[in-house]
Amino acid sequence: MRLNIPRFLVTLIIVGALILGGCSTRQVDSNSSPTSIATEASTNSTTQTTTNAANTAATEAASVAESTKESIPGMKDLPRLEGKATVVMTVKGSPIIIEVDGTNAPITAGNFVDLVQKGVYDGLVFHRVVRQPQPFVVQGGDPQSKDPKVPASRLGTGSYTDPRTGKIRYVPLEIKPQGSEQPIYSKTLEMAGINQPPVLQHKLGAVAMARSQMPDSASSQFYFALADLGFLDGNYAVFGYVTDGMNVVDKIQQGDRIDSARVIKGSENLKNVGQ
Repeated sequence: MRLNIPRFLVTLIIVGALILGGCSTRQVDSNSSPTSIATEASTNSTTQTTTNAANTAATEAASVAESTKESIPGMKDLPRLEGKATVVMTVKGSPIIIEVDGTNAPITAGNFVDLVQKGVYDGLVFHRVVRQPQPFVVQGGDPQSKDPKVPASRLGTGSYTDPRTGKIRYVPLEIKPQGSEQPIYSKTLEMAGINQPPVLQHKLGAVAMARSQMPDSASSQFYFALADLGFLDGNYAVFGYVTDGMNVVDKIQQGDRIDSARVIKGSENLKNVGQ
């Protein structure tokens, strides 16, 4: 017998799985609620707009992008993917093919491809798998998980630290609305007052960045969407899709490790590699 679980409760449970716990000072206090984010996202995803509204949204998005892209410290020096790339991630000997979209999410995609090329994901654990009460996400990418001595309770709190500087690399929230030539940065679409859906949506097989409730707190942790998760659109940055091997993703269990991750196509599109 299936339990009839209220939708708002389901939303609270599953969205909480994307929130990084205690990973940095960029997080907000425990009073902040992810429930409101999911509720607002769900509402926005069903909003119908006219052609005039679409044009307005595009103008607003371009304005936000222009005003923020140089104001975020270090953003111009982050790796960028100018085009697309293909990554093969192997889990328990089976490949997952990911098309990474730097055309619509250049910084988020560039960060991921750069970390793949640096071998950061090799050996890391999928520390969070949520399939009940309904399929949600498989999440991994915490650098701490490479060390088997790190307790499971700490996994999900780590970020990538650049060994050259000793500082954590953060990437800004990057979402490109439909009809816009540029992504907006450091704001959810709701925060930016944009009702257009994003170009890269949380469809089954989407690959996106996990973050704390602070928009610019993503670093290395990512997740695979196990279903269409439209209520997350405009709030978390999708940067690619699984094009083959979703059956492998569906079999991942909490504690499984990434054997390896390699760029097999499009590495020439990665810029600012030394950063």
